[in-house]
Amino acid sequence: MMDAPRLSSTWFDGHSPRAQACELRIEGDELVLTVDASERRYPVRQVRWAERRSHGQRQSELPDGSLIQHAEAGEWDAWRQASGQRDGAVVGWMQSWRATLVAMGATVLFLAAAWTWGVPWLSQTLAHQIPRSLEARLGEQGMRQLDRLFLQPSALPVRQQDALRARFKSAVERAHPQGDAPAWQLSFHRSKALGANAFALPGGNIVITDDLVKLLADQPEAIVGVLAHELGHVHHRHGLDLMVRASLVSALVGVVLGDASGFLATVPATLATQSYSRDAERAADAFAARLLDQSGVSPSVMVAFFERIQQQERPAGQSDRSDRGEDGAALPIAISSHPDHAERIRFFREWRTEPARP
Repeated sequence: MMDAPRLSSTWFDGHSPRAQACELRIEGDELVLTVDASERRYPVRQVRWAERRSHGQRQSELPDGSLIQHAEAGEWDAWRQASGQRDGAVVGWMQSWRATLVAMGATVLFLAAAWTWGVPWLSQTLAHQIPRSLEARLGEQGMRQLDRLFLQPSALPVRQQDALRARFKSAVERAHPQGDAPAWQLSFHRSKALGANAFALPGGNIVITDDLVKLLADQPEAIVGVLAHELGHVHHRHGLDLMVRASLVSALVGVVLGDASGFLATVPATLATQSYSRDAERAADAFAARLLDQSGVSPSVMVAFFERIQQQERPAGQSDRSDRGEDGAALPIAISSHPDHAERIRFFREWRTEPARP
């Protein structure tokens, strides 16, 4: 029977910093360590073997707290292999550049799938599980933050604000005679950053800017249509979905980058500066068209809104984006091009009254 391969190494007893020369061999399922002619035996399974790397010394911890250090990595690996010890599959993968590329590719695919499908699905699911009372508090908190970031008190006459508020309330009540419309609160604000705009927050806070009211001063029904579109976002809880999605993305950023604090600081602004998805915009447009139609107003009044927004865009050659404002910044929620203006104009112009359900 052949003798077990032996290796001369260095041992620390765990009590003294003094290194001691030792000899190692593996017999069956035991590691035998010889120091000063005395043997110490340890179950192989209880030894914390050093991870195999391309460079550096090998260091293995023993069950009694002592330590083996070996300076020659290649010599250590050759001894372990000759002793019948094999690295685990994970170590083998770590030592293979092909496996590393496969792992990197799988990680990229996972992150892409999570970003494209996982985060939207999970955010929508979670958004509809959040109680209305919590949604309202989130909306109030978001409103306070936006007041500090973007909004100033409205300069519109109080009489004009009250008239528009009453007009919208009347349209909602006519369209929802059973009182099943989403709860809403309408406020008017000036905003140099947002320009002619409107957006909705979780819980039913709807904001419309002075510039948008002035843009449609001779088209009050179009203003009602814009507000109905925002009420559609409230009905479908799109604002809450956006907040949950921002939180999920921050968590994903934290997993990838290790620190999401900078990203989290931008979440409040997300409410006013990010666009909803195309499907969310279409759903809000459909809600607005139904509300206008059921309140006795033709949804085609919205055509004037989109046409005037188009007229405010930069001249051709400077910007061909339909979601850009006069300062080149992306227009928020209500006026973002999801879908584009032409499609939305066609939708409202060609709207037909839905048949009554039996």
